[in-house]
Amino acid sequence: MKPTIAVIAPGEMGAAIGARLRSGAARVLTSLQGRSAASVRRAAAAGLEAVDDAELMQAEVFLSIVPPDQALPLAQRFAALAGAGGRLPLYVDLNAIEPQTVQRVEAVIMAAGGRFVDGCIIGFPPGVEGDGPTLYLSGAVGELGQLLSTHGLMTRVMDAPSGAASALKMAYSGISKGLIALGASMLLAAERHGVLPCLLDELGQSQPELLQRFQRAVPSMLPKAYRWAPEMREIEAFIGTDWPESGIYAAMARFYERIAGLDADDASFQRLRRPGGERS
Repeated sequence: MKPTIAVIAPGEMGAAIGARLRSGAARVLTSLQGRSAASVRRAAAAGLEAVDDAELMQAEVFLSIVPPDQALPLAQRFAALAGAGGRLPLYVDLNAIEPQTVQRVEAVIMAAGGRFVDGCIIGFPPGVEGDGPTLYLSGAVGELGQLLSTHGLMTRVMDAPSGAASALKMAYSGISKGLIALGASMLLAAERHGVLPCLLDELGQSQPELLQRFQRAVPSMLPKAYRWAPEMREIEAFIGTDWPESGIYAAMARFYERIAGLDADDASFQRLRRPGGERS
């Protein structure tokens, strides 16, 4: 009998994860409550079944895949639904949140009588590049890793307590998304000072792989900046505000907030859309 897995929400990653599970013979449910027209289209294209909240609670596993600042509200929504009684889905938080936020989410789920697994997603959505991302799981994982692997997802179970998977995500994203913020901010600063062509030429000569990375990653960051800003706040907390390097990520959060607020015809947006190329 095929398992029933709920995936909330059908954003770019959530819809792709759901599609991979569905192709692996799982039944995949989702909720379109409060979602955009784009999410509705993604869910339909992925073959996800849009159901009401009561039916979501009939799933065996509930995957939370939302922006960092929505992780706790989604757990609270789940907890409110748990009041009807019965066996609850295993709640798996796969969001980019730091360990203390994980503890708050877990406390909400456990207080509602639920079961909780900490996790994270590292990599591109399935179908974008390669085999898709790796899901790291920590804490009381049980048979979850085998279930998800059987139905198409790459998983790694960490021999570590709850919060370890999220700590790994914080460290990894601090490097990968921090590097993109660093590159994008320097491209804009170089242009303001009239030295962007020289910078691009030097990068092409001495750091060609880095330049190629920026040319790929900076444009793809633009529609995601609104999600990456709260993720930088989580990384700031992960480091700890007593450590001066946490301020780097507070500044990166503000940078991504600024980028998220740009109009498509803004000069900065246009430069980042085509780093190293001519503006359209």
